[in-house]
Amino acid sequence: MRGALHHPLCALSLAALFATALAASVRGQTTGVPRTYENRLAPIADPAPLLADYPEFVEPVRETRRFEAPPLVEDAAADLSVRAWRFSYNARGIVEMPNRLRGRDTALIVVHPWGIDDGQGWVTPEPAGAAFQCTPEKNGILNRHISEVVNPLLKSLRPHVGLVMYSLPGKEDAIRKKLYRSFAGTPTDADRRLGREQLAAKLAAFDYRGQAIASELKLSANLPVVDYFRQFRGLDPTAPFNHEGFWELPIPVSRHIEVAPPDVVIYDGDGYPPLKQFLKDRGIRHVLLTGYNTDMCFCKTTAGYDNLSPDFNVFLVGDATIATFPANPSPRFATNAAISFAALDHLVTQASWIKPLVRAQARR
Repeated sequence: MRGALHHPLCALSLAALFATALAASVRGQTTGVPRTYENRLAPIADPAPLLADYPEFVEPVRETRRFEAPPLVEDAAADLSVRAWRFSYNARGIVEMPNRLRGRDTALIVVHPWGIDDGQGWVTPEPAGAAFQCTPEKNGILNRHISEVVNPLLKSLRPHVGLVMYSLPGKEDAIRKKLYRSFAGTPTDADRRLGREQLAAKLAAFDYRGQAIASELKLSANLPVVDYFRQFRGLDPTAPFNHEGFWELPIPVSRHIEVAPPDVVIYDGDGYPPLKQFLKDRGIRHVLLTGYNTDMCFCKTTAGYDNLSPDFNVFLVGDATIATFPANPSPRFATNAAISFAALDHLVTQASWIKPLVRAQARR
């Protein structure tokens, strides 16, 4: 069960009911009258590739059978334009549609922007440890992506959305409680200064040396392949290679993100229901989802789209995410594949398609 919370009407006074309904109406939360959506698909002539702004990080989508559909989300008093697309095998192509969102009803969430190999002190263990993209070189690509794509997107949209949020592993600890606003509270400037000092000291004190890869393996006569992979896994981030206590360290938000004091950190250890309630309580109906890793954390963790999509209008920002890319020097094709598959059941947008509406447009 996904843990939706219920508020029995019998527990509210008539005055409270009226105030609740009025607040919901002001936030655009009332369901209103259902509308019939005219699913008209008009062919688009000579369409340009999708997700083509950052080809170093995501291979552009070059499907040429494309259709324009009517607007899907049309909020009253909309002030944010979010064009999006999805793929349909039954339509034999990509369907695009404009959307007009109310910014204050929108949350911009970054899934797992881990601060690793970024100068804060939490680093990939050597000589054979694994974390996040699993090697310092691959983590370097991720850090460039955060710096060049995600942080500029956050800076441009922060004034226009209701919430900016980041999800991190674990539960809130004493250090991160001082660093970041969470569901539990907001730290003071003094708290943040002390938190930064404690984080630096904690991460610097850890021993990031682990065991090397075994030089000999014991293989049976009948099942040598089974024995080989049991003893020499493709991804083993456990204590022998990462050192005991590595995963108990306070994982920070990447230093390449300029975290603002009102931004909120989501902790995976709390589960999805508190996140859902936090968003609902603040009138959030739309989510712009960015982050890492597209094929794993981006879909499966607490703030992943598997959880969010049944409860919110979710838009995957396809060039503001990176998939895992084992056996490849670039995430381009892995990210393309992960986003393309997700597009069967989700709307995909891109950073350049998310734009504040000017007043004249918003009034139409």
